[in-house]
Amino acid sequence: MLKWIITAVCFGSIFVDSFWVVKPGPKYPPTKGEVWPKPQYETKENTFYTFNPSHFKVKNLDRTCDILTNAIERYSYVVKSKIGARIRNIKKRSHRKHNDLHKGLLSELDITLSAPCEEYPYLDMDESYNLTVSAKSKLHSSSIWGVLRGLETFAQLLYLSDDRNEIRINTTQISDFPRYKHRGLLLDTSRHYITVSNILKTLDAMTMNKMNVFHWHIVDDQSFPYQSERFPELSEKGAYDSSMVYTKEDIERIVQYARERGIRVIPEFDVPGHTTSWGNSHPSLLTECYEGEDVIGMGPMDPTKNTTYKLLRDLFQEVQTWFPDKYFHVGGDEVQLDCWKSNPELRQYMKRNNLTAADLHTLFMRNVIPLLVENSKPIVWQEVFDEGVTLSKDTLIQVWKYNWISEMISILYSGQKLLFSSTWYLDSITSQWTDFYVFDPRKMVYDVTLNQTLLEGIVGGEACMWGEMVDDRNVLNRVWPRASAIAEKLWSAPTYNIISKNSIPTETYERIEEHTCRMIRRGIDAQPPSGPGFCVV
Repeated sequence: MLKWIITAVCFGSIFVDSFWVVKPGPKYPPTKGEVWPKPQYETKENTFYTFNPSHFKVKNLDRTCDILTNAIERYSYVVKSKIGARIRNIKKRSHRKHNDLHKGLLSELDITLSAPCEEYPYLDMDESYNLTVSAKSKLHSSSIWGVLRGLETFAQLLYLSDDRNEIRINTTQISDFPRYKHRGLLLDTSRHYITVSNILKTLDAMTMNKMNVFHWHIVDDQSFPYQSERFPELSEKGAYDSSMVYTKEDIERIVQYARERGIRVIPEFDVPGHTTSWGNSHPSLLTECYEGEDVIGMGPMDPTKNTTYKLLRDLFQEVQTWFPDKYFHVGGDEVQLDCWKSNPELRQYMKRNNLTAADLHTLFMRNVIPLLVENSKPIVWQEVFDEGVTLSKDTLIQVWKYNWISEMISILYSGQKLLFSSTWYLDSITSQWTDFYVFDPRKMVYDVTLNQTLLEGIVGGEACMWGEMVDDRNVLNRVWPRASAIAEKLWSAPTYNIISKNSIPTETYERIEEHTCRMIRRGIDAQPPSGPGFCVV
């Protein structure tokens, strides 16, 4: 706690020395056994049970499948070895001091999955669950995805006693479900290559934060690390190095790893801009940019060539075979229209067809979206909507630019659905988790329109980790726990009283301290969220 110290009063003036009085200890003491993101409904008592790994079991009472079997094994390991306790002290403890709040040992967790498992997570999946903590705790859901979320919550309820000699869990009842369907993290693997192992750790962290969409911005101007079987030359000439590619086997591993954690993997192949790396192997795909009569570089894809669309059709069909989600992000942002305007052939084309450069972008997107496999659902950046491209009602429009409230309102009144990202760009390295926590897209729209029916069209949002300033060495601590703030805004009940960083409750600061330590114990190198503190690992 900081205080100003008045040191002197002289001739009517007050002189203030700006030195600090600092209390010892963490700035925000972490909570104990509090869940992140906060459950919708939670009743917690002061009474507690103690946990001993050798006297605890997980039982499945109903339906099962490989996802559930693997999850039980995974969480059994987490609760027995990743809470941070000194297990040797727990085993030695034989004479406990009497505590009226102690209700005995936590003996088991009974899981009831009342409906068959689904093969892959999807936009409208049911993630709700009910959890009761007692000596024989009970977790119930009608969906495998709800069971996964409930298991994560159960693991987070366990905490160390103050003397660090026992693990406790309070008597608790939880009824929980997400507020938004789509809770995503965009990771850019083109500006810097991110190894498969760190992508898997990212998925682990997303699981701890109940995020359910891994938006893989896999290629861009700088490199093309996707290793295509149909067009191997794209990565052979477009990747930074032959060791910095994602093979079919890598992608299958990542998709399966995500599936087992209830996370969708949505690839983005951004076109027609952000495609310079494609030109290393296929220069005819791109447009030559002119300054006067001189070619000064390569710009967006040429929207007038049939060969452009043929390659995209064949590539997209391969990609969608490897990525099972029905949604596919085709980009459409930041197209260098001035390059198209500078090109003599395109100028002639526009003149013959009475088109502008913006019309060329519209033409391109109208031609590209139908190239996706049957029953696909596109995601596009907001420029595609802004330029009047006719979009199906299943299309998701990702809002990322300034004037986001008016943009969202325009999209919603048109009958389209959207994802929100504008204020959730993690590459803003000076932004702290509190800067992200104050924004809620539905609240922002409602405050302006007072129209409740519009809000369902905001299906979710994404934290965006662009890769210019992150690589394998710092990506995890740049993302976490800052993305945790966004995860809670997308999962938990709305907090309409939070209008600025100063109105964030102290309890939230303390809870994210505990959650950060939790992630660290489970292998995620998260950075300190709010200042001085410590973690018991």
